[in-house]
Amino acid sequence: MSEPLAAGDEEGNLEAVVRRRLALLSPTRLELIDDSARHAGHAGARGGGGHYRLLIVAPAFAGQAHLARHRAVNEALGDLIPGRIHALSIKAMSSEEAASPAAIVR
Repeated sequence: MSEPLAAGDEEGNLEAVVRRRLALLSPTRLELIDDSARHAGHAGARGGGGHYRLLIVAPAFAGQAHLARHRAVNEALGDLIPGRIHALSIKAMSSEEAASPAAIVR
């Protein structure tokens, strides 16, 4: 379950809020990339919600199915989706998967 936004978080740094919420997964790598400019004019962009790509590497994902990883991320982010985040592309890997030379390809 995600924590509610603290006072000031609504206007605060979204990446800091995402990092704080995903900390429960103990990520060893976390990148949040804002792709909103690529979606200018899209209804979600007009409504204020951004389009983001998330790369998260965490030992907690070892042995988990792709869908379970995405559910864990979505649950942690809670009320940010939809809202401040209109669309989120998630690449969630275990530490072992990320160690593969071809693992992190954009």
